[in-house]
This record gives sequence, structure tokens and C-alpha cells, in this order.
Amino acid sequence: MAIPHTLVLAVAILTLLCLPAIVAAIVCADELIERATRAVRQARLERRERRAISRLDRSIGEVEIELELPGVDDEQDRPTIEQIAADLQRLGRQRLGIAQRSAIWQTAVLRAYDEQLGLACACLGVTQHLSELVGVDLEIERVRVEGELQACGMTLPTAEAERREQR
Repeated sequence: MAIPHTLVLAVAILTLLCLPAIVAAIVCADELIERATRAVRQARLERRERRAISRLDRSIGEVEIELELPGVDDEQDRPTIEQIAADLQRLGRQRLGIAQRSAIWQTAVLRAYDEQLGLACACLGVTQHLSELVGVDLEIERVRVEGELQACGMTLPTAEAERREQR
């Protein structure tokens, strides 16, 4: 008879000791649930971003990047990085003064500028996705690629540099 009473007494003491933790968990349950939900949502978003990036990398990896220049068959006939840099300088200045020209001319200059950026990236080993993107995504990629090329030592015209030259 003493063993059941001792067991009941032990359970009662254990319950009293754990009671504050149980009450705190009940009171803070909504906050705990909210934190857990936010963590799950953030993890899901990060996982989606990683999947999208890996999908994009796989699709880029599957397509072999070949520099297609009209009338250029040999590696020796391809433009040098200096020629590409000069073309980027010229096209960059034209791109910055684009407001005075027609929409067709603007599109042609931007397309030529993107092609030269792609050539420069291929020469310097910089990854770029200019040909796959459109709209604002293309603009963002163009700025990123310009930054990467500038980090590699290539000088590209910017609106700020043009303003300084005009002064």
C-alpha cells in the first residue's frame, strides 16, 4: 500500500514542478506557433530560391555557350578583349545618350551592348544570363554583369562618369 502512495506523491510533486513551464507554454503558444510558422515559411522561400537558381544553372549548363559572330570561324579571327572593351565604351556612351533617338535605335544599341557584354564575359570567364532575361530582370543582370566586369578591371562608361567628362 505504501508503494502506490509513494508513486502518487512523486507524480504530484513532478506536476507541481512542471506546472510553471506548462502555464508558460500555454500562455505563449500563439507566439511560439507564429515563430515556427515564420521559420517554415522562410525555409520554404529559401528552398524555392535555391531550386530556381539550380534550375537556371542546369539549363545554362545544358546549353553549350558558343560565341556566334557573323563571318568569324577561327579562334584567331575573334575580337580581342581590347577590341571588345573599345566597343563597350562606344556602345556605352551611345546607350547613355539614348533619349534623343528612336525606339528602334535604342533597342539596337542595347542589343549590341548586351552582345558585347556577353563576349567580354566569355573572355574573362564571368557567368552571365543576358540572353535569357527580359525587362527589369535584364536590366538588373546588365548592372550585375557590368559590376563583375569592372571588378575584373574593365572600364565601362557610366552616367556619373559621363557627367564628370562633360564638366
